[in-house]
Amino acid sequence: MPVPIVAACAIAAIAWACLLAGHGGYWRTDQRLPPAGADPAAWPSVTAVVPARNEAAVLPGTLPTLLGQEYPGDFSVVLVDDDSSDGTASVARSLSQETYRERIRVVAGQPTPPGWAGKVWAMEQGLRAAGDAGYVLFTDADISYEPGTVAALVRAAEGDDRGIVSQMALLRVGAFWERLLVPAFVYFFAQLYPFRRVNRPGARTAAAAGGCMLVRRSALAAAGGLERIRGARIDDVALGRLLKGPPASARCWLGLTTNVISRRPYPRLPGLWDMIARSAYTQLHYSPVLLAGTLAGLLWLYALPPAAALSGLAWLALKGVGEVGGGGPTAAWLAGAGLAGWAIMTVSYVPTLRLYRLSPWRAPSLPLIAVMYAAMTADSARRYHLGRGGQWKGRTIPASQRD
Repeated sequence: MPVPIVAACAIAAIAWACLLAGHGGYWRTDQRLPPAGADPAAWPSVTAVVPARNEAAVLPGTLPTLLGQEYPGDFSVVLVDDDSSDGTASVARSLSQETYRERIRVVAGQPTPPGWAGKVWAMEQGLRAAGDAGYVLFTDADISYEPGTVAALVRAAEGDDRGIVSQMALLRVGAFWERLLVPAFVYFFAQLYPFRRVNRPGARTAAAAGGCMLVRRSALAAAGGLERIRGARIDDVALGRLLKGPPASARCWLGLTTNVISRRPYPRLPGLWDMIARSAYTQLHYSPVLLAGTLAGLLWLYALPPAAALSGLAWLALKGVGEVGGGGPTAAWLAGAGLAGWAIMTVSYVPTLRLYRLSPWRAPSLPLIAVMYAAMTADSARRYHLGRGGQWKGRTIPASQRD
């Protein structure tokens, strides 16, 4: 049994111990909106901006929950029909024409100018239509809101002078592939952008969750507006960085919730695969070097510990711990180091599973899930280098357009 492999496993276990003890407590799920404080002296006006491309099927289950928010101040909704071909605009109007006719405005999206990403351009059009609203709630068409959510977001923003308050929507976990892969998506996102660090003023980590982003208009104006991130393919992270960085240097908050819920289904593996692969290589800035490092890191950190644990245990079962020349002691170290790393990563995944009301017995499968995410990342790079870019809802993002 080669000693370097044992050493690599031991280092992986130590790395997992460091991640569990530090790294912003990324694995915890305790970053929730602060307890409700006093109401603002005057409730600011809020406009929700909903970019919508071919969302006719999902809008009946989501748009009424947004339109029906009982917000104490002025509240309106701007839905930007982003060149839909399924009657999205008509569905939106039909859902609002009786009870909420005065609360919503449906805007026909204009062709995307050169240099702009499609969604960011739709957000910009919605922002322009929002007039002089004090806050803009950038949200997605598949997101539904529990009663009182908008008021709670504004309380959190006003109570601590925050430039952006963002909540990661609770994603669907109804189908087999959703239950397997979706909680890990949230886990890996938090590992990349630990929420506690995002919420700490002065920390460099910045991000947001695109399904629900309440943005103070004055902070966005101070940051230079959406034009500064016009080409961003991962608009939520780009917006968080824009607002937290100079010149705005706004206070930012990102957390989890069960009151903001995504209704978009991903019942089959190809749909989830495409959702992840379309932006994975963008996260790596289209760098082959970063890709290689990421894939190697994922395999070392996630796949090596269980592989070492199972190999070491199998060797011990066949040869025995004390057998002379059998490599027993080395195999024992290999099994021990592998089991330690595997156990720590398993523990770190349990809170996310509990957030999604899934059994903690699923946690040991995290290494397998990580290998699947590594394959999706590699496929994202393959698509990019084949010139396909990112594809979403019938729109292809040219590979030459980068963040």
